[in-house]
Amino acid sequence: MKTLIEPSKEIPIIAETEVLVVGGGPSGLTAAIASARAGAKTLIVERYGCLGGVLTQVGVESFAWYRHPGTVDCEGIGREYEVRAQELGFTRPEPQSISQVIDSEGFKVVADKMIVEAGVTPLYHSWVVDVLKEGNTLTGVIVESKSGRGAILAQRIVDCTGDADVAALAGAPYHQRAKDQLMGVTVMFHCAGVDVPKFQQFVREELKPTYADWGKNWTIQTAGKEDDMFSPYMEEIFTRAQAEGVIPGDASAIAGTWSSFTDAGEALQLNMVYAFGYDCTDVWDLTQAEIAGRQQALWAIDALRHYVPGFEKAKLRNFGMTLGTRESRLIDGVAHVSDDHVLQQGRCDDSIGIFPEFIDGSGYLILPTTGHYFQIPYGCLLPKVVDNLLVAGRCISAGVIAHTSMRNMMCCSVTGQGAGTAAAESIKQGVKVRDIDIKALQKTLVKQGARIH
Repeated sequence: MKTLIEPSKEIPIIAETEVLVVGGGPSGLTAAIASARAGAKTLIVERYGCLGGVLTQVGVESFAWYRHPGTVDCEGIGREYEVRAQELGFTRPEPQSISQVIDSEGFKVVADKMIVEAGVTPLYHSWVVDVLKEGNTLTGVIVESKSGRGAILAQRIVDCTGDADVAALAGAPYHQRAKDQLMGVTVMFHCAGVDVPKFQQFVREELKPTYADWGKNWTIQTAGKEDDMFSPYMEEIFTRAQAEGVIPGDASAIAGTWSSFTDAGEALQLNMVYAFGYDCTDVWDLTQAEIAGRQQALWAIDALRHYVPGFEKAKLRNFGMTLGTRESRLIDGVAHVSDDHVLQQGRCDDSIGIFPEFIDGSGYLILPTTGHYFQIPYGCLLPKVVDNLLVAGRCISAGVIAHTSMRNMMCCSVTGQGAGTAAAESIKQGVKVRDIDIKALQKTLVKQGARIH
């Protein structure tokens, strides 16, 4: 690879804060609110023009689709999102659970309101491109934006990028599976022109889909109790479309779920494109996945028009703002959440939250219908080697199967609340984040409404 030397130059310090949160998805938004509510001066940096991440930018509205009768659910700030969105008229019933879907556009306003109320300073349209360190201690980051290059100094930094970008830049150890082993990526799309009553009648009387129907693109292991439960899933029609030449025979990653419908005949969160072999930390792979995914989505719409009652006049409404990604870097943390910890209701003394036994991906689908849950250890948010840094969201330290649970949006909110609160609490205690008084942290989390036991 050819290289060149970038000339050295002075960079203005554009902000100084106590807690800096990088990334505004469910983990970052929650971390920033939690930090500010705990009394710390907090700034959040987001690369797009809105907060919400997968919810607002990818278009995944089913924030808590795992919730069923019998679920022992987490509490805390993540649960507030449904409540606040519902108060503003930005929710609808989720079709396969007892939760509410959250309108992807409306939640942008909900998120803005919540950070303003908490006293968080937002900085949108900015991308972290480097870090500032003194030895192994992180002291700030460098961002790039339309305004140029600038430095942000911070006493504590929370990496909520999803891909552990800050941790990697800082030299924290991490691991990542080979490209051919990673979970797939998705271009989410939405349709207009759907005859919703006609489609729903088809689902009730003919399709009658269940979780047992999953399996075209992956082999699923369930606990058995899920197999006869309703799932808004379609697969056979895409296989038929390929066999009959409606869509190309190599469109092998098309099959999946729908979510809610609007009164205007819009079908939202059509999660029907699942593409393998892409590394979402590689910009060339991201580029190709976006292009290929959009084409796959158009083929999926062709199949829906041909074979699904109610979709005869359907047309593309929009794609998600960006690619939906599921797996990339996972930090090597002070503690590691093993697969057995998630599968066997793991408990720990340093719990910063709980999450139901909900596992979705890497060959597993287990829904939390029996009251099982696990506790999340504080140590899995702490990268080795680097000080002043916490990590939250899907890139925390976890096993392959454990990751498929902890990557979910509500669980990301749980780890975000833990990390944001810990950042503020460590400043209050005057200690490094890895030396924090766990009992004091847990007490603050409980005051914030989190459930840790």
